[in-house]
Amino acid sequence: MSRQPKPSVEVRIAEHARHLGFDAVGFCRAELSDDDKARLREFVDQGWHGTMGWMKERLDQRSDPQALWPDVRSVISLGLSYAPDSDPLATLQQPDRGNISVYARNRDYHDIIKGMLKHLAQFVVKQGDGVEVKVFVDTAPVAEKPLAEAAQLGWQGKHTNLVSRADGSWLLLGEIYTTLDLAPSEPRAGSCGSCTRCLTACPTNAFPRPYRLDARRCISYLTIEHAGPIPHEFRPLMGNHIYGCDDCLAVCPWNRFAQAGRQAKLAARPELVAPRLDELARLDDASFRALFSGSPIKRIGRNRFVRNVLIAIGNSGTPALRDVAANLTSDQDAVVAEAAQWAVEQYP
Repeated sequence: MSRQPKPSVEVRIAEHARHLGFDAVGFCRAELSDDDKARLREFVDQGWHGTMGWMKERLDQRSDPQALWPDVRSVISLGLSYAPDSDPLATLQQPDRGNISVYARNRDYHDIIKGMLKHLAQFVVKQGDGVEVKVFVDTAPVAEKPLAEAAQLGWQGKHTNLVSRADGSWLLLGEIYTTLDLAPSEPRAGSCGSCTRCLTACPTNAFPRPYRLDARRCISYLTIEHAGPIPHEFRPLMGNHIYGCDDCLAVCPWNRFAQAGRQAKLAARPELVAPRLDELARLDDASFRALFSGSPIKRIGRNRFVRNVLIAIGNSGTPALRDVAANLTSDQDAVVAEAAQWAVEQYP
């Protein structure tokens, strides 16, 4: 009886990745296309990165994996689905409630994916003599989306995020850089076609043109990365978004093929789906830390978060919330106090 041929190293790695819980896996050379490099350069040259100075400071390493690690030969790109099991935009119809981005309604995905990547990396190093690896999950100058596209996990949609035929716009990404010389994944079809739903869904018109994002206008950037007062021109457009924004992701037609994510640690905590704005506004530092322990929201701190909540209160049109905002006009944090005063002034 003849023996079955041993699966290729790529097949072995992919099978183990799925065994660990990853929903997508692919391989590519450790290099970016000229088009991807030009897109990154334009993003910085136009100032679309806003205050995210690290985008500019380490652009060379982001544009060239070998500038970050000269020995890297291949990239293993991994995707973990966080597709919701209900309409993520339903909360937008409840003005006295806050809308939290789907990925942030439970545990911090950085911690989850990094643990999974480390387990997979241990498997990868056993696939040859002297194999070396480095793991990344949004914590280093790594062009995650272009590499995921090159590894055939999907394609960068007009909203600049990755779109997958199987998981829609709901994939969290991680990478393993390795000295292994891996065969690139076979091309897979898929495109946005003539669809522009993501572009028209954006409340703040953050897309200068398809496939380009001005982060300075993006609600996710404004509520998470932006320190200090949020520009007044964007406040009425933010609605009740208090951490991140899924508007452009949620309307993608490819989402109809996505099954709800399987990772229990990413399943929404009930108290973080449509949380009450009045309760969130009353959080002090200790109660904020307790509520968001283990959550990515904890990273931005109480003051920035309550600033976001107060803007949502100002947009709510709910008279009962006026007094909640008024109580914070003398908050010790100047940014919180200013946002509270703005919220009060939105009521006649």
